[in-house]
Amino acid sequence: MSYGKGTLDLNNMQKRPYSLSASIICANPLNLESEIAKLKNARIDYIHFDVMDGLFVPRLGLFPEMLASITGASKIPVDVHLMIQNPDNYVDLFAAAGAKIISVHPEACLHLHRTIQHIKSCGVLASVALNPATSLNSLEYVLDDLTMVLIMGINPGIVGHKLIPQTYNKISQLKNMVKSRPNFLIQVDGGVTFDSGPKMINAGANVLVCGSSTIFKDGINVNKSIVKFRRILDGEI
Repeated sequence: MSYGKGTLDLNNMQKRPYSLSASIICANPLNLESEIAKLKNARIDYIHFDVMDGLFVPRLGLFPEMLASITGASKIPVDVHLMIQNPDNYVDLFAAAGAKIISVHPEACLHLHRTIQHIKSCGVLASVALNPATSLNSLEYVLDDLTMVLIMGINPGIVGHKLIPQTYNKISQLKNMVKSRPNFLIQVDGGVTFDSGPKMINAGANVLVCGSSTIFKDGINVNKSIVKFRRILDGEI
C-alpha cells in the first residue's frame, strides 16, 4: 500500500484481500512515537483513532491535537471513529488534523445524511459505525454516500468484552448489500483476535481494527505481532 501524502488510494491496497488498522489508543502513550515507527516499518495499512466524550460512551478517548501530531509525523492514513454526541461540531477539527476517514454513529447524528455530506465536503471519506444493536436498515438511504461501514463487535467504550457472536452474520449481510462495490470497506472493531479475525474475513470483512488482543499485547513486539496476524489471516499458520 502506498502512503502518498494527502491521499488514500482505495484501488491500490495491498495484494491481500484485507487491511489492518492499528488502534492507537491501545499503544503505550509514553512511547507513542516509537510505536508509530514500528507500525510504519511493519507496513500497517491504517491507524485507528478513537474519540470518546464520556457521554455517548462511558469513557474518554483521543483528541484532535494528538491526531495532528500523528499525521504530521507519519503518512499512514488514519481512520477516525467519533464516539461522541453532536459529531458535526467536531468534523472540521478532525478533518483539519489529517483524518482520511471519519466514522459517525447514526444515534449521535440529528441528521445523518447531512453529517455524511459535511464529512465529504471536508475532503474526507465518510463512514457510518454500527453498534451491535443498530440495524443495517439504518444504512438504507445513505449507503451510496459511504466508503466504509464500521461494524462494532462489542458495545463501544467497553474494554475487555468478548465478541458478540451475531457480528459474523451482520458482516455477511452487509457484504451482500455492497456486493456490487468491490472496493467498499467493511471494518470490524472490537473482539478482533487471532481466532476471530479469520472468521471475520471469511464473513466478508476487509479491515480489522487491531488492539490489545492482537498487535498491542503486553510484552509482544508490535512488528512481530503484525507479521503473525497476517500469517494467520493468510492461512500460513
